[in-house]
Parts: sequence; C-alpha cells; structure tokens
Amino acid sequence: MKLAILETGAPPVPLVARFGRYPAMFRRLLGDGFDYESYDVPAGELPPVPRGHDAYLITGSPAGVYDGLPWIGELAAFLRAADRHVKLVGICFGHQIMAEAFGGHVEKSEKGWGVGLHTYPVVRREPWMDDAPAVAVPASHQDQVVIQPPKTHVVASSLFTPYAGLAWIDRPAISFQFHPEFSPDYARALIDGRRDRIADADRAIASLDRPNDNARVGEWIGRFLAR
Repeated sequence: MKLAILETGAPPVPLVARFGRYPAMFRRLLGDGFDYESYDVPAGELPPVPRGHDAYLITGSPAGVYDGLPWIGELAAFLRAADRHVKLVGICFGHQIMAEAFGGHVEKSEKGWGVGLHTYPVVRREPWMDDAPAVAVPASHQDQVVIQPPKTHVVASSLFTPYAGLAWIDRPAISFQFHPEFSPDYARALIDGRRDRIADADRAIASLDRPNDNARVGEWIGRFLAR
C-alpha cells in the first residue's frame, strides 16, 4: 500500500535529534508493511493529485485549523477532493482538519490543555478494532472538535474529549484526537518544554509512567488500512 504522510508540523527543534520527525514516529508505530512517502504541507508540498496514493495520514501540528494560513485551506480542499476509495487517517490536527473539511467544527477549548496519558472509553466498535473497553494514549492539544461532522460515528469518547475518535460512514476514513505515535519519553519531553503554558505539568508527566495502548491503536490503524 502506498501511504502518504502529510506532515503538518514538526516537533520542537531540540527534540528532533532525539526522537525524529513525525513521519519517523509513524513508521515506527505502523511498521514496514507500507510504501511510505512524506510531504511537508506547510512548506507547500502536497501530492500532485489526490488519487496518487492508496491512503493519506495527516499528522499533528502546532497550528490551529482556524489560523487562516494558506496551506490549511489547501489541505482541506485536497482532502475534500480525495477519491472516496482513498483511505484517510487523521491524528490530532489531522483529526481536526478532517472534521472541519467534512462539515464539523473545531475551537480552542475552554478546558485548556489536554496532556499526559488520557483514557478514552470505546463507545462504538468498528471492524478494525479489537474488544478493548478503553484505550490509554498520550494527548497533547488545546483545540477540540466541538461539532461532530455529519456521517460519522464516535468510536472513542471521554469527558474531556467527547469526540476523541471518529469513523466516517460515507468514506474510508478514521481520526483520533490522541497521539499513538508519541513514545512516553517524547511526550514527557514535550510537556517539560511547555511548563510555562501547562498547569499540573508534573502530574501529566507522571501519568506517562502508566501502561499505554499506543501499540494497540497502531494495530487498529494498520487493520483499517489493510481492509
């Protein structure tokens, strides 16, 4: 399968040498069963045609979908133009831009930062999922989907993040607000570098010592792409 990773942001510069960029994190998560190609979307890179790959994975970003940057509108238009047989996977910003592109709405949440290891109950089971009642996965976001896009099912939901996981009804597309590609060490380093903006940073960092379901969610994504 030809999988294009649409890179919409990058880790803080001091962390890149230790942990790599987001495409490398997703390659570690998903393994070797894909023909990977990456595009730096903020730098103006997008595949020449929306049908050029079997699937697109949209990464996280420090940008907000409402920021009005030209590349954000171009990405939304690209996703809307994608063939209904092309698979889409969105993570964090990717989850949000997919929601906006297909009729939902995203805002900066009054709840503040969601960071550390969050637990998300599974509220609907799709064929690519297993029987886990909930998943614990690192989070790092201020923005949230506040209006569910039409023709979607909510598959994971928490009190902090009601629309944490979505599955589309009319196209092969899934998205998650959380970050299965973040190792605990990377998530800790990211929080540590944002202590001036994050309340209870130490508590969030300590939460990452608990077991996580990153590999499980990676398997979900892999099964979705393989279907």
